Amino acid sequence: MLCKITIDINNHLEKRWRYSLGQSLENSVLSLLQETIMAKNAPKPLKAAYLIKASSHLETSILKLRLFLELNIANETKIFQTQAKLAEAGRMLGGWLKSVNS
Repeated sequence: MLCKITIDINNHLEKRWRYSLGQSLENSVLSLLQETIMAKNAPKPLKAAYLIKASSHLETSILKLRLFLELNIANETKIFQTQAKLAEAGRMLGGWLKSVNS
């Protein structure tokens, strides 16, 4: 769902932003997904490293979305929906990381 919303945001951007900031946001979200999948399948001692990487991609995505809002280059409603999804993913990642470290 998060990937779909991100791609939809990028598809509606002006060409000027689509291949720079829009593509960068897509890549960050896909990297977040990739690191999460790696953490899911990794042995327990390696999970924390993947979760930390996923968390960094999450933060990067949040900052890029904030930039979208400040530059007023995308639909605010879609950005707020994406931010809500990222916040939910962040809570899940944080809980997962806590459980792995304890």
